[in-house]
Amino acid sequence: MDDVTRVEWREWGQDAFAEAAEAEIPVLLSLTATWCDHCHEMDAETYAEPRIAANINDSFVPVRVDVDRHPRVRDRYNMGGFPSTVFLAPDGTVLTGAGYLGEDGMRQVLDSVRSMWQTKGTDAASVPRSLREDNPPAGELTGDIEAAMLGQLTETYDETAGGWGTEPKFPLPDALEFALKRDRQMALRSFDAVGANLLDTYDGGFYRFAGERDWSNVQHEKLLDSNAALIRAFANAYLHTGKEEYREPAERTLEYLTTTLWNDEVDAFANSQAPGQPGAHSIDATERAAVDDPPVDDGVFAGPNALAIDGLLTYYAYTDDERARRYAERALAVLREDLLADGVVAHQYETATDDSESTPLLLTQARTLTALTAAGNVLDPAVLEDAVAVAETTLDELHDGESFIDGPRTGAGLLERPLRPLDANVAFADALINLAALADADVGGDVDIDADRYRRYARETLSAFAGASDRFGVQIAHYATAVSRLLEGPLTITVAADPGSDLHRAALRMADHEKVVVPNATSLDNGTACVKRGDDQSAPAETPGELSKRVQSVLEHSQA
Repeated sequence: MDDVTRVEWREWGQDAFAEAAEAEIPVLLSLTATWCDHCHEMDAETYAEPRIAANINDSFVPVRVDVDRHPRVRDRYNMGGFPSTVFLAPDGTVLTGAGYLGEDGMRQVLDSVRSMWQTKGTDAASVPRSLREDNPPAGELTGDIEAAMLGQLTETYDETAGGWGTEPKFPLPDALEFALKRDRQMALRSFDAVGANLLDTYDGGFYRFAGERDWSNVQHEKLLDSNAALIRAFANAYLHTGKEEYREPAERTLEYLTTTLWNDEVDAFANSQAPGQPGAHSIDATERAAVDDPPVDDGVFAGPNALAIDGLLTYYAYTDDERARRYAERALAVLREDLLADGVVAHQYETATDDSESTPLLLTQARTLTALTAAGNVLDPAVLEDAVAVAETTLDELHDGESFIDGPRTGAGLLERPLRPLDANVAFADALINLAALADADVGGDVDIDADRYRRYARETLSAFAGASDRFGVQIAHYATAVSRLLEGPLTITVAADPGSDLHRAALRMADHEKVVVPNATSLDNGTACVKRGDDQSAPAETPGELSKRVQSVLEHSQA
């Protein structure tokens, strides 16, 4: 029994559902997160109430799931936020669900579900829509997709407060980066709003979101994945503007990740930090120094660490910040040596040696592939061998029809039903575009790479969702970015010089953050660089100044 909640929580798995089937009672699934303040409140106020706990223990099989450790369960049963309180039939189908429930609300729902179950049984349950409609609507990839996304951003842009939409206000790093190339004024106004309202000026790092349209009612949890993505976004804003006001938030977040969120035992980044004491974030620095630091979830997850590697390498590429490079390399070593085996990336470090957990998850595979291609751009293209292994395993095990499912069709509850998450499909397709560009430059050594094949898979995957692209919100701006890069070809700068050379460093700092840079290329004369986009290819350049002119010429020609 949980000492705090008084509820006799079971672990997620077949045993819990078998118990429910044998007893002919529903499952109460509680989705929580260590960083979720409302989850802890519900434990202390609702699940700790003795009569409610007894009611649950007698009439339901209660199952507790940490959403960071079980992302496939999260994605199938999330009720729109955390905590999620979901009632299931013994076969895993959904009876009903809610978010936070106080004592009175929980009593009412328990009575309602019990009555529903006694009256209708499994007939009252259903499969969520995302799992009923197996194949997304396919369509043609055209430039209209990029234009439609820009239209979405313009339509939902908050002229007064910055950012997009009303409330809650999330930082939306993918939208920030998409707008940075296509409407810089709107993008920078939104960068300013995110930096002014969500950056912790005392400890560094970004808070998760603001509850109100004017960026007030900030939710003070900090997650590795969102902070890693924002390091990259602000670094890219610095690349485009050269202004310190965009570099400094990235630097403060780098400090936060390499101190507060660094797990020394594993030599990688921890997952998150809880909000801490109420009101602690609004007091002055002297008083705040006396307040205990909020607890950190030391769990090390491959996907968020891959995002951090990508973000830190992006920052290093533009600033030569040695701390960013060192920590990126340390986390990369753990990712490659401890979490990656035969192309499968273990979701969690703590279970990486457990064969039952060594199954590929699409988003983890995609983020790892992105990190490896970033390392190939910035550090050493020798990582390409691992990148190819990740790509091939993902294609072999998760490609299904015209797109990718999120994981194997096995597991308790609804895990055996395929889910095709748009964000993960887009991330993997975009990473394949990067890998193909690296392969074109012949840096694979003994690795046999078919770059055109990777581009075909990227096109097929993005096309599989194109029929609904006119309905995508700004949260899916990455889709339009990937389509644009596929159709036009990413700006690719091939450098026949070592990583860190003047020519390579100049290539990294050319102002197009969607580019691919390939060091140590064997397809050019040593000490030269070449610029390519689509069918446009420049003459070789021997100096950073010449390279800048070649980039400008290719961009102007491709935009004509």
